[in-house]
Amino acid sequence: MRDVDYASPGSADAVLARRAAAEAPGLRYLGGGTTLFDLMKLQAEAPTALIDVTRCEDLRTMDLGRAEWRFGAGVTMGEVADHPQVRAEFPALSESLWKAASQQIRNMATLGGNLLQRTRCAYFRGTPAYPCNKREPGSGCSAIAGANRGHALFGGSAHCIATYPGDLAVALVAFDAVLELRSPRGARRLPLAELHRDPGDTPHLETTLAADELIVAIRIPRVPAAKASVYHKVRDRESYAFALTSAAVGLQMAGGQVIDVRIGLGGVATRPWRAPAAEQHLRGRALTRESARQAAALAFADAKPSPHNRFKVALGIDTLTDALMQSKERL
Repeated sequence: MRDVDYASPGSADAVLARRAAAEAPGLRYLGGGTTLFDLMKLQAEAPTALIDVTRCEDLRTMDLGRAEWRFGAGVTMGEVADHPQVRAEFPALSESLWKAASQQIRNMATLGGNLLQRTRCAYFRGTPAYPCNKREPGSGCSAIAGANRGHALFGGSAHCIATYPGDLAVALVAFDAVLELRSPRGARRLPLAELHRDPGDTPHLETTLAADELIVAIRIPRVPAAKASVYHKVRDRESYAFALTSAAVGLQMAGGQVIDVRIGLGGVATRPWRAPAAEQHLRGRALTRESARQAAALAFADAKPSPHNRFKVALGIDTLTDALMQSKERL
């Protein structure tokens, strides 16, 4: 049992003031706690202090404007997944949250916390007897020569092949979302595509956030392709499992041709993964199952499978092909 200091301020300003005054190097922000508490029990995380942001009403606002949508980082997954306007006008966003977790977790987990969830790699979450560079930098990666069925096809390195587990970020990266960040030193904006790092030789560093930075809000530009969007997720079981493969797709067509297409891939990379080659292949073309499959094959052309996850290449191609055709049906 470890002692952990706990505070629950009522505003983002109060959170940052407390963070500025803190000297504890192990201080962490706490959103819904559905991930962090699990990691603390597994001893994969050992914070010395927690600042709970769930009482900050200024982090719980939503503004569904015409040019962009802005969601406070403290809004829950459930509030967005079940919002009638989100379901009607941006179904991929709703589906990425609805398919991610049970109702109980959606009611508790926050958008900001969801973006920062850590990998489900069993070596990271399991016994310290197995080396893991995320848990103990420099110790090695057991997954590379071990049980790697659920691991990444893209973005891996000689030091880590753990898959980013989230669904929401896959939809957001496809639609060019931008994060509002604040710290005691000031504010900045960060494209969501730049939030998560490839592991390289420092897999324990998973994001580009400074230690004191707080995600304040998520901004999503409104684009016509969101209306016919879809989040398609393939998993071992239908009930709230993590993705083996997933695809977030948005589509805009005119005159029988693709005008705009957005593609994000999940379950297959070390971070939320955009598929620009597939998008480029489809723009200006008719969308048929054949052209969709050609684009999907391009999306997985550079995949680097491990011995136990080679099936993910074919499965990923099927998943993206199906997602594209499902999106077309929603036009």
